[in-house]
Amino acid sequence: MYERCIAKENLDDTGFSYTLSLINGKYKMVILYTLMEFGIVRFNEMKKYIGGISYKTLSSTLKELETDQLVHREEYPQIPPKVEYSLTERGKSLIPILDGMCEWGNKNRI
Repeated sequence: MYERCIAKENLDDTGFSYTLSLINGKYKMVILYTLMEFGIVRFNEMKKYIGGISYKTLSSTLKELETDQLVHREEYPQIPPKVEYSLTERGKSLIPILDGMCEWGNKNRI
């Protein structure tokens, strides 16, 4: 029987660590949850929904999520500019995790 030794393991090599690297950040999970709940969301709607987030932070966080292929950005060529955000298929694959977190929170709220 093989026994694993924690001293020989590296957390960075795990799927857990990779997933955390994609969703870690003050607002990433909130943005993903917002898109899960509301589908297609415009920038200013998301800003109002989240509340305390600055325009710069929201913009940079959305860009990170887009780079990681979790969020899709659709820009419409009109005046005033219209930009909508939604989850990609990759982003939608996180829905069971987000749902699980919601369920756990509802059951364990003190």
